[in-house]
Amino acid sequence: MQNEEPVRLLVVDDEPHIADLVATVARYEGWQAVTAGTGADALEKAASFGPDIVVLDLMLPDFDGFAVLDRLRETGRAVPVVFLTAKDATADRIAGLTRGGDDYLVKPFSVEELMARLRAVLRRSTGPAWKRSVIEVADLVLDEDTREVRRGGRDVSLTPTEYELLRYLMRRSPAVLTKAQILDHVWEYDFGGKSNVVELVVSHLRRKVDDGGEPLIHTVRGVGYAVRAVSR
Repeated sequence: MQNEEPVRLLVVDDEPHIADLVATVARYEGWQAVTAGTGADALEKAASFGPDIVVLDLMLPDFDGFAVLDRLRETGRAVPVVFLTAKDATADRIAGLTRGGDDYLVKPFSVEELMARLRAVLRRSTGPAWKRSVIEVADLVLDEDTREVRRGGRDVSLTPTEYELLRYLMRRSPAVLTKAQILDHVWEYDFGGKSNVVELVVSHLRRKVDDGGEPLIHTVRGVGYAVRAVSR
């Protein structure tokens, strides 16, 4: 983190051995970590602990992980969330990413991979070290200093992953970026060409950015994606 304070991690899982394992590994990394076993406990810990990032199971004894995420967002907290769950259906993955999660990892899992994903999400949420500026494409404005996005004067609320993807596309506008380029820049680890995560996040981003306006996020079939205004 920029202030050199340790990362604060909240691990939410109703299986104590999993929550304790992740928390212990995080502490070895020099992070602060607390655990919660229910949705209610997770919300209490989030309010008191103020996590920088959350690992969140979908299946909890009181209410599910999606409800926890929704309630976190209702409080105005934009903390990044990585889902960790045994639910591996495509519909669950889509829901996890489009409901505002920043990544989705299925059990059984590698703790090393989970930590790598957490670090990647944190880099996306805190931003890179380059000099920030305001980027504009047509009436779409992204402020790298405040991390605010507006379209035609309308505020656009994005997750850290959506924000980083949009920033990458806008910085390279009007160039078309391939799925491989986006995966390498935004996620920073290998999906093995098997994940449709780019398509999912682009689709969700398009609904937020292009809602009711001239389309700015374009799919170039067989190539990739671009953010650009189309001249009439």
